[in-house]
Amino acid sequence: MEVPIHDFTLPPPTSSRFDAFCREIFRPVRYALIAVVVIVAVLASASGRVRADPHIGEEAPPLVLATIQGSVLDLAKLRGKVVMVNYWATWCAPCRKEMPKLDAFYRLHHDQGLEIIGISIDFERDLEKARKAARAVSYPTALAKDITNDGFGIPKGVPITWIIDVDGKVRDRFIDVRDELLAGIVVPLLPH
Repeated sequence: MEVPIHDFTLPPPTSSRFDAFCREIFRPVRYALIAVVVIVAVLASASGRVRADPHIGEEAPPLVLATIQGSVLDLAKLRGKVVMVNYWATWCAPCRKEMPKLDAFYRLHHDQGLEIIGISIDFERDLEKARKAARAVSYPTALAKDITNDGFGIPKGVPITWIIDVDGKVRDRFIDVRDELLAGIVVPLLPH
């Protein structure tokens, strides 16, 4: 027994007034949607939300912030010093563990041209905890919400520490601050 074969091809589209009407109505909507996507991308980029990580060996991105201690820090004005930019949060156990180590390193090498900037990325509900933790260290700290020019962007994870040399170039990135990294990478960069 033969099975009949059916032709399921669609007839060629016909041009009707309805089709023309739909094309005319949806063409501006399509252009408006494209414009909205472009505007959102530009605004997100300008706000610092869409940033690439700094590249090792290249100029450090801009960073201007108001510290919890009440001063304004501009990374560009710290040229001539080695700067460690440390992102942390109170809910991050490794961050809390490395803060005393960073503080001791800062106290030991600050007079030799070392600066550390601690930046808390804590949630709004945890800002008081962040302020309390920041008061326990001697280096300047800030809340991410108080950054006015952020070329670094919000990190993908914490802790993360960027090492900037005396010429303002990114020299390294630490996920975990260990004594051997401080001694082998940061100390040799110090100008004094």
